[in-house]
This record gives sequence, structure tokens and C-alpha cells, in this order.
Amino acid sequence: MTFHNQQPIEVLLPHLKAWFDSDMGKELLAAEKVVVDRLVATLFGVHLAQFSVDSRVKLYKESPVTHCFSVIPSIELGLDEHNIVADNKDIPLAHESVDVVLLHHALDFTDSPHQVLREASRILRPGGHVVIVGFNPLSPWGLFRLFSRKKDQPPWNAHFISHRRLSDWLQLLHLTELRHITGYYSQAFEKATFRSRLSCIRNSIKRSPAHNGAFTVMLARKDIAGMTPLRSGWTLRRLINIPVAEPSTRGSLRKVRETR
Repeated sequence: MTFHNQQPIEVLLPHLKAWFDSDMGKELLAAEKVVVDRLVATLFGVHLAQFSVDSRVKLYKESPVTHCFSVIPSIELGLDEHNIVADNKDIPLAHESVDVVLLHHALDFTDSPHQVLREASRILRPGGHVVIVGFNPLSPWGLFRLFSRKKDQPPWNAHFISHRRLSDWLQLLHLTELRHITGYYSQAFEKATFRSRLSCIRNSIKRSPAHNGAFTVMLARKDIAGMTPLRSGWTLRRLINIPVAEPSTRGSLRKVRETR
């Protein structure tokens, strides 16, 4: 599967933030937070990393994890110490050092979503969990996106990766899918009056057994056979250095004899 080229994140970010500040964007974020809060409250560990496209969005406030931080794509004014500026495709974190990874639309707004997911799997310790939040192509929003004249603007320029595609990627990375949840069933109209008038359609879609909400949330666990989950290297105490005899060589033995 090929993905369309997107604008550089530095160019895209102001438009993306403006959309999240709109009424529809705020409603979507609120619905996402309700679902994610329920999931992260059950995930434990020492370190949680959220891959974000908007540094203002923090979806880990209900998490019991000791240390939570965000990985954001660009430097911004007013950033606190809980942010790391890095490319989501190349995270400067140690291998298997994080207990929980939260991807908030990080796969939707990148030229290489599979590489971003691979990085999330790399830094995730065995037994750790990943939570993926993204737009759902099998929803009224996905249908609206096909005929929208604003395909080059957020959120319609997102990738809208299907659940089936994500499931295949998870299996390749030894990630076992545990939950699949969708939410936010309002129609994709920017005006609140239009969305409220179509509340009957929203309720019928919500009662449908299919996963057709505007966003999807997937929870997966990193399972690797033959490996025992270890605590993160950041929390391990310094080991006591035990002197070990170095292996001798012919050259070293000859030098010792000459000195005698």
C-alpha cells in the first residue's frame, strides 16, 4: 500500500492545530480522550511515551505510569520538560526502554506510517502495550473524505489507515491486538447546527454493530516468544563490577618472561 505525500510537518502543523481548535476538532478530541482514558488507566509501568502531532494534546493524564512524556515533531514556545523534540520515524530512545507507547494520529500525518509503528515497537519492552489512535476510513468521515474538495487540508489529508492494514502490521512486529474501539459518530460537517440536525443518523450509526466511528483506537501488546519482560534500563541500579581474569595470550606470556 502506498501513501500520498504530505506537506512537511512544520508546514502542516499550524493548520492541524487550527482544526483541533475548531468545534468539530474539540468534539473529536473529547471523544478520543474518553476512550483512551479507560485504556491507559489499566496499563502500568515506569515510562510512557506519546507520539504526538500536537504538543498540547496529553492523553496520559489518567495513566498510573510513573514517568509520562510526549515526543513532538518540532520545537515550540512554552514547551515543558515532559516533551522530546524528534522525528517519529527515528526516536532517540533506547531499545525496549518504554512500557507504554501512545500514538495519537502519529500514523495519519507522516510519509511513512509503518516506520513510525516500527519505531514504537522497537522502544517498547516485551510485555509492554501500544495504543494507536487514528481516523477510520470505514466511517461517514472516510466516505466524506473521498468526495471532499479539501483533501489537502486537515483532517482530510490524513492517511485514514484501515483496521485490517494495521492488524497486518501489528502481526509483523510481534504485536498482539487486544482491543479495537471506535467512537464519535457525528457527521463530518463543520457547522454544529448541521451536525445537530442529523442526530438521528448519528444515533443509528452508533447502534450499528460495525466499527464505523470517525476514529479508531487499537490496543496491542508486544509478545516475543522466549523472552522475559525486564524492567527498563533507566531504572536499573548500577551493577557491582566484579574483577574477572583476562585471557592470556602468547605475546603477554613472553613479555612476562622477559621482564623476569
